[in-house]
Amino acid sequence: MTSSPLFYQAGPTMPEVSHGDGVFLWDTDGKEYLDGCSGAISCNLGHGREDLRDAMLAQLDRVAFTYRTQFENAPAVALAEALVEMTEGALEKVFFVSSGSEAVESALKLARQYFVASGESRRRHFVSLRPSYHGSTLGALGVTGYQPLEAPFADITAGSLKVPGPDFYRQRDGDCDAHIRRVLAETRETIEAAGGESVIAIVLEPVGGASTGARLVDRAYLEGLRALCDEFGCLLIFDEVLCGIGRTGRWFAYQQWGVTPDLLITAKGLGAGYYPVGALLAREEIVETVMAAGGFQHGHTYAGNPLACATGLAAVEAIRREGLLDNVRARGEQLKRGLEALQARHAWIGDVRGLGLLWGVELVMDPAEQTPFPAEANLFARVTALAREEGLLIYPRRTLNGLCGDHFLVSPPFTISEGETDLLLERLARALDRLDHEVVTPLFDDASAIPAHGITG
Repeated sequence: MTSSPLFYQAGPTMPEVSHGDGVFLWDTDGKEYLDGCSGAISCNLGHGREDLRDAMLAQLDRVAFTYRTQFENAPAVALAEALVEMTEGALEKVFFVSSGSEAVESALKLARQYFVASGESRRRHFVSLRPSYHGSTLGALGVTGYQPLEAPFADITAGSLKVPGPDFYRQRDGDCDAHIRRVLAETRETIEAAGGESVIAIVLEPVGGASTGARLVDRAYLEGLRALCDEFGCLLIFDEVLCGIGRTGRWFAYQQWGVTPDLLITAKGLGAGYYPVGALLAREEIVETVMAAGGFQHGHTYAGNPLACATGLAAVEAIRREGLLDNVRARGEQLKRGLEALQARHAWIGDVRGLGLLWGVELVMDPAEQTPFPAEANLFARVTALAREEGLLIYPRRTLNGLCGDHFLVSPPFTISEGETDLLLERLARALDRLDHEVVTPLFDDASAIPAHGITG
């Protein structure tokens, strides 16, 4: 058999997809998979939706492409208005792109141009967290904190100032309040060492994605970052490529804590997996300053594409019409209970964390010390493969800067029902039981080192 001309990342050969319906996908051999991670946490409305198909076909019947310097189009205007409304008018301006990486690049460039236009061209540094993920293009990679992705390009990227973010699972500061104070103090020290007048913005994900496995922040931390930005005159940028557009049960994750950024990035679920579309939202004063200085020196061929925006608008309208944010919250509580029950069953499930339908499960060798499994054991890949064999798709990565630690995300479509959530948990339970017997127990010289039931200590 001739090998495929396609290449992506290294890994095993994947089955060929046949079709999808609701929260399920089938391969060409007829095997069914429950999409427990919404593809790449992007197919928020599931598969095979006729309403999105109809909206896309209706737009195709009118026009599929126009260029932003030649025409405006109604879907782009309507979707921009919907996004502004989601922020309750806090962020008044929208710039459309086709992907999360493009949205991050756009935010970095707008922030820099704002300060150039304001006579503060000395500002050249971004501050971001380690670990974090903000995209794979060179600018976005510069603010990413994930060593395997950074390493080949370290000498050709403009890296950011990396600071630690909150880690409520591994913190050793005594309590969460003390932990937040220390993390914020380290952030301040980094900014002061670089020179506060040289910082453009602090960039972070309000709820972690692939790089941290749904690691959370809290109100005190975000309020502390907002205060630092205000003190040093820099901007606050929230990357909600993954956690935005309803994934946590609110339109945007930052609304869980009530701290508003200056720039907001979103993508993935905005097009619900049906067409690529992302967006940068900004405060009006920032945009007006840049436009008055000659305009935003940036753009993409598909920025504001009518087909993309018609798809995004149909996805947003479906979430509203079907009350899916309520379902995200309800199914999220059900998922939380189920995952915590699995944690009680397997001592090596160290942490279960998340909001809405974005949950991370972290695996550890020693639950008392949060010691990761050996990197060469590749538990994140092994559990994903076993889940796939059981008919469940999950999203794996490494927790500790991409070098070690194992976690996976469980993030099904917003449309998942109570019964389908039970089925997801049943298939995950079978995969975890197999992981325990086939992989975890053999890693210990003495099997009794793992408690039979529950986490002790």
